[in-house]
Amino acid sequence: MLIRFLLSIFISLTVFSVTLFAQQPSQTIRGSVIDNASNSPVEMANVVVIHANSMLGATTDAAGNFKIEHVPVGRYDVKVTLIGYEPTIIREVLVSSARETFLTIPLKESNIGLNEVVIKANVNKEQPLNGMATLSARMLNVDEASRYAGGFDDPARLASSFAGVSSNIGNNGIVVRGNSPQSLQWKMEGIEIPNPNHFADLAAFGGGGLTALSTKMLANSDFFTGAFPAEYSNALSGVFDIYMRNGNNQKPEHSLQFGLIGLEGSSEGPFKSGSSASYLFNYRYSTLGLISAILPENGGGVTYQDLSFKLNFPTKKTGVFSVWGIGLIDGSGQVAKTDSTLWTYDYDKETIDVKQLMGTVGINHKYFFNPNVYLKTTLAATLSEIDLSTEKMDNSLTLVPENRINNKNWNFVLSTYINTKFNSGHTNKTGIVMTGLLYNMLLKDRSASGESLQTMVDEKGFSSLLSGYSNSTINITGNLKMNAGVNAQIFTLNKNYTIEPRIGLRWQFKPAQSIGFAYGLHSRLERLNYYFTKDLYNNNVYYNKNLDFSKAHHLVLSYDMSIKDNLHLKLETYFQKLFDIPVISDSSFSFINLQDDWYFNHRLSNTGEGRNYGLDATLEQYLTNGFYFMCTSSLFVSRYKGGDGIWRDTRYNRNLISNLLIGKEWQTGKSNQNTFGVSVRLSYQGGDHYSPVDEVKSHLTQTVVLDETKAFSRQLPASLTGHFTISYKVNRNKIGHEIALKVLNATMQNDFNGFQYNYKSNTIDEKREAIFIPNLSYRIEF
Repeated sequence: MLIRFLLSIFISLTVFSVTLFAQQPSQTIRGSVIDNASNSPVEMANVVVIHANSMLGATTDAAGNFKIEHVPVGRYDVKVTLIGYEPTIIREVLVSSARETFLTIPLKESNIGLNEVVIKANVNKEQPLNGMATLSARMLNVDEASRYAGGFDDPARLASSFAGVSSNIGNNGIVVRGNSPQSLQWKMEGIEIPNPNHFADLAAFGGGGLTALSTKMLANSDFFTGAFPAEYSNALSGVFDIYMRNGNNQKPEHSLQFGLIGLEGSSEGPFKSGSSASYLFNYRYSTLGLISAILPENGGGVTYQDLSFKLNFPTKKTGVFSVWGIGLIDGSGQVAKTDSTLWTYDYDKETIDVKQLMGTVGINHKYFFNPNVYLKTTLAATLSEIDLSTEKMDNSLTLVPENRINNKNWNFVLSTYINTKFNSGHTNKTGIVMTGLLYNMLLKDRSASGESLQTMVDEKGFSSLLSGYSNSTINITGNLKMNAGVNAQIFTLNKNYTIEPRIGLRWQFKPAQSIGFAYGLHSRLERLNYYFTKDLYNNNVYYNKNLDFSKAHHLVLSYDMSIKDNLHLKLETYFQKLFDIPVISDSSFSFINLQDDWYFNHRLSNTGEGRNYGLDATLEQYLTNGFYFMCTSSLFVSRYKGGDGIWRDTRYNRNLISNLLIGKEWQTGKSNQNTFGVSVRLSYQGGDHYSPVDEVKSHLTQTVVLDETKAFSRQLPASLTGHFTISYKVNRNKIGHEIALKVLNATMQNDFNGFQYNYKSNTIDEKREAIFIPNLSYRIEF
């Protein structure tokens, strides 16, 4: 009934918009063309909008800038050519009436002789932005996060449609090739940032709700699923490498959006007329109160907000400066039921209060010594804070403290690198990253009924993580490219260090086909609180202060083929050997399966292992005559060995993940100035593995006790999840409107969240939640 009601509202608004707005607006496409290796501007490049009725184009000036005016609104491919460079096609560029379209287009210098012919143009969707990436990398187009079903205007949600990636609706944890979500690294503007999810790390480490990443703020970014280049340190499974775009430096532009889950506003423009400096900011306030009736109990009381900004200051002689930041504030909680006859599960007795903060602010500086050498330096500070308290009502209706978390982590980061293009066949990037870790951590838990709170961690201090790297891209021949480098890092708390070689080869053996190979050794620190776990009976003894990095060897083979201009096939097979994983001796426990265990006081050793191997396949048709699709499938195995030396399935060994995403856009209106779009995504994936319940111990203690001797021996059934997006965009002169209905989990698939003891029936019940989120929204751009 709700879906029918929302659809009726959407259709009514759409019909109203069609009758109200009908004229043919146009817009300007501006941008810059840069050398892919040196980032220096490229002059005299020809930029052409591929348009059925006319040829629109421009030539770049000495600063690499171009401007194409009077482009009819719609969606186009943009082609860039210049003698000495490989031609490039930018797919699916959206031109709307309210906002200028700005493109930064990298060109690769060709080292093929002039007597040879380049047949196939580079397509930007096929290649990551980072030219030193060889395999297991994909550019993430922020427009797709709004257009693709399941994206929900959230780039992190969009990533789960890629091959080798899965997630659950409820916790948004990104599982890359069977690895834990906490193994993924989030980067912004080249700096590692705390998990940017709202309510991060509560249901699952590395997970959360929707992210604070707004599509209004982001430029196209990269998503890595393995064997990444040497510049990436402290990442075990993958990297989400995110960049903010610059604001429009020629005219102000604004947008407002209102929807069922909150409101959003953004603004950008020059600081003053004629200035090349610009600003860009976005603010969101969200509450789920309007859809509380279809959310799990207490879900409607969730509120969150986030703010992000970027200020850009180009100068004539001292380079380009920018100041940027992102932050979020979350609040949630529940109140215990005072009528004991209503107690069914533990959470009925609990009063919970949660507050979270996450923030990052940074200053970038980029300076060109000459067209082939530039230095980029970033100074940033990050904050991650969680304040959580739980009280549980006893039989006398008195609230008793159950647990307490008050963690504050500040990181101070200096990152600098020098990029040198020696010639068309060799580019090198060499840099250092120094991260100061300031922490103030308090974790307490009442491990057994009747006991007082016990302190697991109570620590203040400062440490640091230092890393350095050098990576080169070498064009061995016109068709064979090599990326090779090394990364080294040291954790000063315990003096543990690691040296990590990386190499990748890519052979374009035919104009439309290539094969590749990549290898890398990668590592990651654990969460800081685990290094300060103390003996409960001797607070002078730290169990795990000398804990080493968790490490993994990555091996990847790939085959890449452009079947047609708009149809692309990619196959990758991989093997990951994880080692030095923290485990508990003589136990099935391993950090590979760690989910949300804050209250931990066991002695650990780096003797655990893991194996992930599989095949990822992607078949994608780019938007052609308004139609596009992406089909991805992954077959994989994920196994681990705990402290007892027994190999088992990991929690995330789903074996199969398949996604089918289909979309269609129609140009409507008297002059085809409006766009009606529909997108549907279906995801079929194997279930997570879980440990069975020890029935006898559970009934004796009236709490859930798992049989860890049979850890992860059972698997949930496979599930089918569906999402859809419907949107209608109306373009008038200098103003645009969009009405959209975006639905997560339209199929009402239940997420499994473990077991809970039922006090009324004295049974152990599965805890399942069907998180169904519809967002009917209206946006105006002007």
